[in-house]
Amino acid sequence: MIYLQLFCSFLQIGLFSFGGGYASLPLIEDQVTNFHHWMTVPEFTDLITISQMTPGPIAVNSATFVGIRIAGIPGAVAATAGCVLPSCIIIFILAGLYLRYRNGSLLNSALTALRPAVVAMIASAGLSVLLTAFFRNEQELTLSSIQWEMVFISILCFFLLRKTKVSPVAVMLLAGVIKVLFSL
Repeated sequence: MIYLQLFCSFLQIGLFSFGGGYASLPLIEDQVTNFHHWMTVPEFTDLITISQMTPGPIAVNSATFVGIRIAGIPGAVAATAGCVLPSCIIIFILAGLYLRYRNGSLLNSALTALRPAVVAMIASAGLSVLLTAFFRNEQELTLSSIQWEMVFISILCFFLLRKTKVSPVAVMLLAGVIKVLFSL
């Protein structure tokens, strides 16, 4: 039964994850933390961190991670299959339609109309991660609950990623080292 739940949950995520992995994060969070209660919000934030650090699409990595955590290797297979199956089917259909109608104004209008929704989904996921990272208690958003060292690390990482040519991998390693130094 758990394998079917994992498959169906990630099938739903795979069906509605327009805009890439980051846009799917609110859907994954809702299924994993709110609907099934497989993880807490801080555990979900850790999942995002691990999924971001490993090679591959974040949604697929998240599905695999959740599946392993909930039901071992068979759970990972079920969740991952559910996540990628809709994309495989839809991309074959869309590729055929796109090649046939790529110069049509209706198709271009539809693709343009999806962009604001994708931006909103990515922003929602980013805000959720930001609140978990910056505040000790996500329910209490006060100045006294801000983790200032995390704010500093985030600003430094943002600066390095936007203004320098430092590798994102190096930035992640640097952030880990800085956090360890703050913890000493």
